[in-house]
Order: sequence, then C-alpha cells, then structure tokens
Amino acid sequence: MPKDLSPSPLKPELSLRSNTAISWCRLLGSARGLAISSAATQHAGPILVIARNVEAAELLEDEIRFYGADASAPIYSFPDWECLPYDVFSPHQGLIAQRLETLYKLPNLTRGVVLVAASTALYRLPPRDYVAAHSLLLDVGDRLQLDSFRSQLSANGYRPVSQVIEPGEYAVRGGLIDLFPVGTPYPFRIELFGDTVESIHAFDPDTQRSGKTLPRVQLLPAREYPLTEPAIQRFRQAFRARFEGDPQKVPLYRDVSKGLSAPGVEFFLPLFFEATSTLFDYLPQNALCVVEEGAAQAARDFTREMRERYELLRHDLARPLLPPQDLCIDTDAFAQKLVQWPRIELLDLSPESKTSRDVQTIDYALAAPPALPVAYHADVAHHLLFDYLTSNQCRTLLVAETAGRRETLRALLLDRGFSPVDAAGWTEFLKSSDALALTVANLDRGLMLPSPSVAVITEPQLYGERAAQRRRRQHIDRDPAAVIRSLAELKLGDAAVHEEHGVGRYRGLQTIDVGDGPNEFLCLEYAGGDKLYVPVLSLYLITRYTGTDPEHAPLHTLGGEAWEKAKRRAQQKAHDAAVELLEIQALREARGGRVFPPGGAPYQAFADTFRFEETPDQARAIEEVFQDMETQRPMDRLVCGDVGFGKTEVAMRATFLAVHGGAQVAVLVPTTLLAQQHYENFSDRFAGTPYRVELLSRFRSKSEQAATLDGLASGAIHIVIGTHRLLQEDIRFKDLGLLILDEEHRFGVRQKERLKRLRAEVDILTLTATPIPRTLNMALAGLRDITIIGTAPEGRLTIKTLVAERSRDLIREACLREIRRGGQVYFLHNEVRTIERATHDLKQLVPEAEIRVAHGQMPERELEHVMLDFYHRRFNILVCSTIIESGIDVPTANTIIIERADKFGLGQLHQLRGRVGRSHHRAYAYLLIPGLNAISSDARKRLEAIAALEELGAGFALASHDLEIRGAGDLLGEAQSGEIDEVGFALYSELLERAVRSLKYGESMTSDVESRGAEVNLHVPALFPEDYLPDVHLRLVLYKRIAGADTVEGVQRLQEEVVDRFGRLPEAARLLFKAAELKVKVQRLGVRKIDAGAKGIRVEFIEQPPIDPGAVLKLLQTAPKRYRLDGPNRLRVLGEFPDGEARLQAAGELIAALGAPVVAPPVRATQASR
Repeated sequence: MPKDLSPSPLKPELSLRSNTAISWCRLLGSARGLAISSAATQHAGPILVIARNVEAAELLEDEIRFYGADASAPIYSFPDWECLPYDVFSPHQGLIAQRLETLYKLPNLTRGVVLVAASTALYRLPPRDYVAAHSLLLDVGDRLQLDSFRSQLSANGYRPVSQVIEPGEYAVRGGLIDLFPVGTPYPFRIELFGDTVESIHAFDPDTQRSGKTLPRVQLLPAREYPLTEPAIQRFRQAFRARFEGDPQKVPLYRDVSKGLSAPGVEFFLPLFFEATSTLFDYLPQNALCVVEEGAAQAARDFTREMRERYELLRHDLARPLLPPQDLCIDTDAFAQKLVQWPRIELLDLSPESKTSRDVQTIDYALAAPPALPVAYHADVAHHLLFDYLTSNQCRTLLVAETAGRRETLRALLLDRGFSPVDAAGWTEFLKSSDALALTVANLDRGLMLPSPSVAVITEPQLYGERAAQRRRRQHIDRDPAAVIRSLAELKLGDAAVHEEHGVGRYRGLQTIDVGDGPNEFLCLEYAGGDKLYVPVLSLYLITRYTGTDPEHAPLHTLGGEAWEKAKRRAQQKAHDAAVELLEIQALREARGGRVFPPGGAPYQAFADTFRFEETPDQARAIEEVFQDMETQRPMDRLVCGDVGFGKTEVAMRATFLAVHGGAQVAVLVPTTLLAQQHYENFSDRFAGTPYRVELLSRFRSKSEQAATLDGLASGAIHIVIGTHRLLQEDIRFKDLGLLILDEEHRFGVRQKERLKRLRAEVDILTLTATPIPRTLNMALAGLRDITIIGTAPEGRLTIKTLVAERSRDLIREACLREIRRGGQVYFLHNEVRTIERATHDLKQLVPEAEIRVAHGQMPERELEHVMLDFYHRRFNILVCSTIIESGIDVPTANTIIIERADKFGLGQLHQLRGRVGRSHHRAYAYLLIPGLNAISSDARKRLEAIAALEELGAGFALASHDLEIRGAGDLLGEAQSGEIDEVGFALYSELLERAVRSLKYGESMTSDVESRGAEVNLHVPALFPEDYLPDVHLRLVLYKRIAGADTVEGVQRLQEEVVDRFGRLPEAARLLFKAAELKVKVQRLGVRKIDAGAKGIRVEFIEQPPIDPGAVLKLLQTAPKRYRLDGPNRLRVLGEFPDGEARLQAAGELIAALGAPVVAPPVRATQASR
C-alpha cells in the first residue's frame, strides 16, 4: 500500500512501468471520471480507457469532460459501429468519421483520453499507416488537377453527390468543389481559379450558404478500407483464395470489383490489406491503459455472440463470411495486448474482496453520493435536499442538466433561504470558497470528497433516472417546410398542374431557341400527346399534382373545357369550405376563450415527473399551447409530429394547466386499445395530484360507465379518456374546458359533425402524426394554428430499413436477432384468410419463439388481450395485420417484418415502420417482396424512397405527399376530396386561401392568372446554362423558387444564394434574375404581360390596373414619340433596344414614370415555399 493513507482522485496514484498494474478501488459516484481526468493532466502520454460497454464509456466520457478543464488533454471517443457482427448494413457515416479522426490523432497524441467499449477494442482495424497515407492537406494557392483530385476522393471512399449533406460526400460544379471531410464538424466549399485554389469557405449543409473563410482544409479517408485499384485487386485475389465457388455470384464481390462501397463490406476489411492492426497498435509508446471492471467478461460475451452468429449465417453461398478470428482478436490475445502496457484496473469493491493477484491496490474509500429523492406527496417535496444542505458542512455544487433546470433549482433554493451562486464548472468551483453553487452539465452521478470537503449533487440523485437530451453529433435544425419543399419538386413522368391548362405529365426541362437565343422551358405533355412549353419565369403557374396515384392522374386535353369546369367546381367547393371555416371561427371569437391561470409551482412539480428532457420542438409546442390557453383567444391548435416524437407529453402539460385552472378535460382517441394505453399513462402521471382520471369505453361495464357519467356531470372526475363514446348525446360535463383529439382523421363523419359543434365551445388541441403540407398551413393561416415537432427524442436511433426478396433464412435471422437481445417482433401479414397458415409456417421456422396472432376480424376483447399480452412481453412475435398501424406503443418491439411491402403506400409503410424504434435500441424494418422483377415500377420507387430516408423526422416529410389527401381530410372534411383529386392538392389549397381572403377582406375571388404574376419576355437567353448548373432537378427547383419570389429583396436573396453555391453568374443567369426582378415590379402595377424586343416593348395591363391614369396621360403628352397606346389595355414603348440590358433599362424607366400602385392589387399566393 502507498504511504499516503488518504489517496485522492484529485491526485491519483499512477503506474508508469510497462506490464505492471495498479488497482483503484471504491471510486464511487463520478469519482472515476475525476481520477481519470486528473491522471490525464499528470501523465506524460495519452490514456486509453476500456469501458465495460458503450453506455459505460459514454457515462465516463461525460464525467471526464465535466472534471477536465485542461485544453492540453483532449478527449476522444472511439465509437462502436452499432452493427451486429456480420450485418448486411454498413455503420452510420458519422460514426465512421469519428473513428477515423481518432485513429488519425492517436499515434501522435502527446496527452489526452481515448474511450472505447471492450467489444469495440477487439475488432481488427486498418494498418496504422493507412489513415495518414490516405490523408491530404489542401491550402489556398495550391494547384489542383480536378480529374486526378476527383479520382483521389473516390479512391478514399468519398461519394459524388449533387448536394453535400453528410461526411464523406463531395460535389463538383464547374470551378466549385463542395466537400464534407471526415473528422470536421462542417463541409467546405473550395473555389478554383483555373487550376489554383482561390478560396476555401465553410458552409452550412442545411442552407448550403457559405460561412467563414479558411486558409486550409484537411481530408481524412471517408472509409476504413481503400477503394484504390491495387486495394480492389488485393480484395479480389484474397476473396477468391478464401472462398470456394464462383465469386461473381456474390453481390458484394461484384460491387467492390466495380469500385463501389457495398453494404456490410466492413466485415471483409482484412481482405483489403496485407495485414491489419488493433487499437493497441495505434497507441504511442508512453500510453497508459485504464480498464473498467467487467471489461474482460464483456469481451468474452461478445466473442461468444460473434461465434454464434457466424455459425448461424455462414452457410449463405451468396454471402460467404470470414471466421471470427479474422475480424477480431480473441480474449486471450486481448489480455496479452493489455499486459504489454502499464495499466490501471478500476474495481467496484473494497480491496479485501479482490482476487489474490499480486497487484498493488489503492483504496480511495470514498462514500457513495446520497440519494435525495423528491417526495411529491410530502408537504415539502425537496425536504431531503434541504435537510442535507442544512446539516452537511461540506461545500456543495449542484449540477443541473439544462439552463432552464438550473433556474428552477435556483428558485427552489432561494425560496428556502439558500443563496446559491453560479459556477462556470467544476474547476472554477474548486478554486472558489463558495458554500453552494449551481452549474449546468451532463453528469449522472454525484461525488463525495473528504478532502477538500466537497459534494457534487446531480439531478438523477433528486429525480431518479432522467434521460437528458444529449446531442453527441452536431444537431442541425431543419425547417420542416424546407424539407417538404425540396421533396415537392417534380420528377420525370410526374403529373403536374398548369393553372390555365390543367393536368399534364412533366417531360423535363428543354432548351429551345425561338429566334432570341436559347432559353429553357418546362415541357408538359397532355392527353393526345399535345405538348405545352412553359417559360421558366412562369413556373408559379405549375404545381405538383397530388391527388390520386400520379400514374392515374386525370390528364386533360389542351384547349378542352373539362379543366375549366373542374376548376370552377373546385373553386365553389373551396368557397363553401372557407365559409364554414370562417363561420366556426366567428362563433369562437364571439364566445371568447377561457383564460387559464399560469400553473406556477404545482405545474413545475408535475413537469418534473417527466423522465426525459424535452426536445427543443417539444418545449416550443408546450410554450405555444400555454400561450393559447393563457390568453382570451380560443385555442384550436394542431400539434403535428412523427410517431414517438412526444406529442402525448404536450397533451399532458395542457391537461394539467386546464384542470389546475378548474376545468375538465376530455381526451378522445380512435381505438379502445389506445384509450387504455392513454388511460394508464395519464393515471401514472397524475398519480399524487388531486385530479381524478377515468376511462370511458365499451369495455367498461354499464355500472362503471354510469358512475363515470355521474362523475363528469358533478365535476368529481377531472380528466376522462375515451373513444367516440365520449361524443354521444348523453354525456354531460360540469365544466369542459379542453378537448384533446388524437388522430382526428380516424373518426367518422357523424363524430366530426359533433366535434364541429364543440369547436365553437371549448379549447381544442389536436395531435396527429399525419403530415400537414406547407400549402395547407398557408391556406388556413389565422384559422388554425399548427405546431410541428420535428426533433427526435434523445437516444432514438434511425430505423435500419432493408428491402429484400423474401427468404426463410432472412426471416429466421431477423427474428432471432431481436429475440436474443430480449426484444419482440411484429410480423405483418396483411391477408386475414392466410394469416393462420403464415403463423404455422413461422412457428416451424422459429421454434424458439412464442408466437400469437392479431387482426381486425377477431372479437375486440380477444384482440385487446393479445395486444396487452404483447405489451407485457408474454410472447416474442406478433403475427398481425395493419391493425397495429395506430396501436399501442411497445418499446421492446424493435423489429418489424412486412410481407409484400410492395402492396403498401409510402405513408402507410412509414406509419408501420414507426411502430418500432420507440426506445434507445437500434430498430430494424425488413420490407419483404417477391422479387424486384415481380413488383411494379411505382412500388419499387416507393420502397427505394423509404429505404433511403432513414433520418428521424425526415420520414415525416417524405410521407407528406402520400398523406396529403388525408391531411386535407383532417382539416377540411371528407367532402372536399373529390374536387381535390380533380385539380390537385396544391392548387386546391391555393383556391381555398384565395376564398378565405376574399371573404375576410372583401376582395373579389378570382382564379384568373392576373392576380398571380406577370409574364416577362426579354427575347434574350435568360437561364442557367447547363455547364454552370448541370443538375436538371436542381435547375428546376431554383427556377420554381425564382418564379415564386414575390419581392425584389426575395429575388436578390436567391441571387446571392446561387452565386454563393455555384460561383459567379454567367450573363444568361444574370439576365434571368433581372427579368425576375422586373416581373415582381410590374405585377404590382397590374401588368399582365411585358414583351421587350429589339424594335420596341409591348406592355399589356389587366382590366382596371392599379395605376394613376394621370401618370399614363403625362407619359403620352411629354414623350409621344416614345410611348403610344395600342388599345384600351396596351401600351407600346418605341425605340431601338439592341440587347437585354437596354430593354431592362427602358422597362425600368416606364415603371418609374407610372409611379406607385394607387390601390392594393389582389394578394397573390406565394409559390416560393412550394
């Protein structure tokens, strides 16, 4: 034992000789993190920390960051791939980037900490010189050969894309290179002048706008294996030597041979190299290892699991596998590697309980941090904390998880007479003499130090397990409207609506020279093969058709009457809908809303019982709902968010505010099962409050229902949860103040009529996972408030989605993978006739599993029992129909297998996939099909789309088009859907918006194009040349945004963005923006068309344009040789205008002479957001 009888984690004992070890004992709470952090500043070399598992590594990382303030000792994580051994998926690109950055820094690390889980440390890695040899440093002023640079990027694993969003991607556009290097927090834009690097800027991947200037950029490889010609050759030779049979029958072999990154190729990594390394080989000579107790056992468990998976999967001839010893070192080799380094073993127990190995032991003998749980039922909820602070003599640092939580704790302490000060962190507090301080950090475990006498108290000590919102990867706020907008653009063959000519099929952008030089037009093909060419500045007339399936869109005949009739019908329907919406609003406004008082301390205590940190969107939704409820204006808010994104918590907070204010709350849900789950959740959350929660559904007995009805009438029941039974006429509330609707679109027409009446009487909060398109949001502006929750809860991983041909082996593997990690499986077979046979087959295939069936034709009580048994984990696999689409949440069900996935719509697949992934475990969705050749092209597109879009919350945007009609039904009633089908959803929404405006402000409701923009023709090329912007889809998106801009500032902002993203504007593109500015200026003056040629300019006005007749008269009198009337609504500008610039100047002079509009023109709908 050391001479110091009181060792301290502030100055821990270190072992500095090779192959010797020290044990550190009884470092309780977060003391391990403190000791390692202190060791990192003492030890002249890096420290490798090997944790039991990934969670333990993350916990230690938080602690080391909290206690470490030395910038010379950086902290790196070497993350796990987050894949099962031999997975057919590749790891997330962000994880690979983090791993490669750590491997690059580690060999030359002079000081710092690297954390790794034991199982991750077993994997073989690329050789130590690989990362350095495939890295590149690029400075401003360097010469760059574009073709060889592109080849170098591809060989290093970078993927060419049209728009750079995540690490490992690049895009080349003329003299601009966008590049997202591995190991950097943001991408770079490199501008070339000839073959010289002129500038390097960081840019935002979300907005694509440039930011700060940088002198250089470092490129690490984007993959852990090379795809150079020599490496591919080595892979092919090694593969043929290892595996028997024809390698051309192995898809992975064929992909790599073509230079492609095949999914799951990481598990063939040794075939790319002559020899591999391990993490220990990357360590510099002066490194120190710290090994957590349990790491060796975790390594053994992982090795056993890997062997089992190898035996299970090795017989697939289409995917032969390398044996485990080729991919990982075994536990003996792991122990041998460790022995070569000086190391510290972290033991949980006292030295007396350790094994008899001859290892020096340091017993820190620290006390465990006290549990100070909040007692919500007591008179003083935080009395244990207050008693501790009063009786304990040591200095105390309270650690809150967020700044908001810190302020809550401060208010509690001040209220009890304590005077906490703010501390920037641990180091500042340690140096100070403050008795009580508050700070903000991610720290789960507290600390008790005897010398100096200091205590650290964390929120989990007070509130128990609480999942804090920790963004380990950089979070980018995504505007849901922007996501939907970018997806809303046209693809070849899609149906599109031209407001004047009806529905046609989009045939692409075409460059045509009509005598003025080349210009681009959007080509629409109509019934009979007729084609319409739309100038790019008139794209505000085009909307994407979303009604029925695009393949069966009702194509119109050019010049026919059918379109005008359909548009008139839709216009009339839109007018009727607007009248109805405004009538309901008028009733509500006349009644005036109920003003609920703020919740104060009781509300805060209720909010504290939520076990998670609110996501930013969730917090905003709660704030907006409270603003509605605390003001006179009646609430009618729609909270819209992906499945599992926390809408229910928003409803619970609103419920508390309402009942605290003396009102009753009704929660209306579409199914009995959902009512049961909500009832249990509400009962749990409102336990300990004076408010009574009851359930009203058909599953309650007559006497129970009667008692509930009496309780609602007398006011004894504060919160009732039920199905449409709640809407029946016999229900009487004493004082209903808030109605919460869950998935309103699932209720029938009669129920909706009853809801319509209720809307005029109470505050209404609607929850839905159905996407609400931006267009509808605009149409109903001011009528109904919409909040979108687009942030995933902490710990939610993206759902790994695999589209595959149905195979018994795949189904067995998917089921066993889930069952072996303690989870459950949904097996979706949507044919009730054959569901029993499918269940029998599955029992034969997976005899290890307990399997039950659920479908909509079962008696409802039996169905409920099966679902509740599944929820309580009484069996492993549920064979079911789509009845689970809006079922109860089962957090332990993290695999869904969907048979005949080709028969489902995109929105339905998204909803079904959302049944899994409700916890922190990686979820898997297997979309099974009979074979790619056996399904329609449309089904293939849907499956490709859902498989490609795994990002949380973005699936919500993806599904929006598939669900737009459902969204319309939610808000407008089912009667509208026929007319929506005829004219397309986007145009119908616009007609509705115009109807609302005309009724509200007394404007004439016109569908004429004159209210929506002017046509401008300069008879010069005004377009994005193909060599400037080669991506057709991107050109279309930008043309649409330019055509839709309705202010000069909007056009100029777009121009700045284009220059920023694609470089200096060529002349044709500059004239395009000038023409767009002119269009915006003249449409305010009621100009329908402006045609500017070499011999003069013709201007055509609408009937009764908003211009001063005196100004026109003055023009004609003062310059008769320049200006001439050409009919009642036409004006000619005479003269020679040889080029675009002269024509723009002449048009500008005319606008200045006409002056400002004398009356406001009809307000047109902005298209820019579509």
